[in-house]
Amino acid sequence: MGAYLPGTVCSPSRITMSLCSRYNYHPTRVLTLVYQPFAFGLTCFFAYYEATMNTRKRNLAGFALFFLSSFALILLDVGTKGHGGIPAYIGVCIISAFFGTSDALVQGGLVGDLSLMCPEFIQSFLSGLAASGVITSALRLITKAAFENSQNGLRNGAMLFFSVTCMFELACLLLYAFVFPKLPIVKYYRQKAASEGSKTVGSDLAAAGIKTDQDRQVEEDTQKHERLSTKELLMQNIDYALDIFLIYVLTLSIFPGFLSEDTGSHGLGTWYALVLITMYNVLDLIGRYIPLIKCLKLTNRKGLMVAILARFLFIPAFYFTAKYGDQGYMIFLTSFLGLTNGYLTVCVLAEAPNGYKGPEQNALGNVLVVCLLGGIFSGVVLDWMWLIGKGW
Repeated sequence: MGAYLPGTVCSPSRITMSLCSRYNYHPTRVLTLVYQPFAFGLTCFFAYYEATMNTRKRNLAGFALFFLSSFALILLDVGTKGHGGIPAYIGVCIISAFFGTSDALVQGGLVGDLSLMCPEFIQSFLSGLAASGVITSALRLITKAAFENSQNGLRNGAMLFFSVTCMFELACLLLYAFVFPKLPIVKYYRQKAASEGSKTVGSDLAAAGIKTDQDRQVEEDTQKHERLSTKELLMQNIDYALDIFLIYVLTLSIFPGFLSEDTGSHGLGTWYALVLITMYNVLDLIGRYIPLIKCLKLTNRKGLMVAILARFLFIPAFYFTAKYGDQGYMIFLTSFLGLTNGYLTVCVLAEAPNGYKGPEQNALGNVLVVCLLGGIFSGVVLDWMWLIGKGW
């Protein structure tokens, strides 16, 4: 989610550029709405079968699909020679669905995998997600500045952007396949999870050259390897599940659709939406590092719920700022939205798995990602309500 920007996914064809400029079909909202059902639906499926799923194959398939989807956008633009048309726009929507599938494979798999390790790993992963948003923003700003006044500038900028994206995603695929499983601390936590009855880490340990005989261990001591069911974990952590759901319902009801289309015209012109989203991504990244300072980390469950419910005051704040305020107030609000999103996300996801065995932590991580994506999906749908009274 952190890396989504208007004008990136929708850039490869002229019809999409035209839509982005005229907002006839609200492409920023449509592409997100296409993406999310696949991400949410498949994550629910994977969460249900997480106990027996091969996490290594799941994550590798996700990284590979991310790479292929980004490359497909380049091929689509080259194949249509940038002329676009409705078929090209539909092609972009289909590829967006593949991105959603990739997200379902990787995000739940990695959060579950890291949940059975230590909270610092979750914080690092979530910070990496936010950093991807910052890098995306930087690339978008650079390509806009470099190609804005050239012929086919937006198209050339998009091609450069997706070329860089493909390189990053290929690097992620190779690093996860050959480097990550061999890190000593990763091997330690995976061996620990295997000793507690986890069936999801076997292929990861094999990739690191470690052999396990889990079936024999489970038969020898079935009571030792008993674990709470997914339903029991959800009921014990229903407040955390609701927390993460509400965080992203609120955030996605504003970002990126409202910020891209409904903030009016200001002195920054076509740069305005990009500046807003860049500020969101930068403060989101900063917010994800704040919990590393122990005295600033919010761990009280009631305190988390109060803070998350208080964020819904952003809705009237954004409404009245868009209607009566200037761009300085909107930039401040957007920055604070990103800061609270990153901070509260880490507080919830890093705290929830504490006190459980490895297999339970993996299951709980998957459940919380389902709630996160459910919140994103709901927020994307609610984001359309900003259009009420604007020709709808």
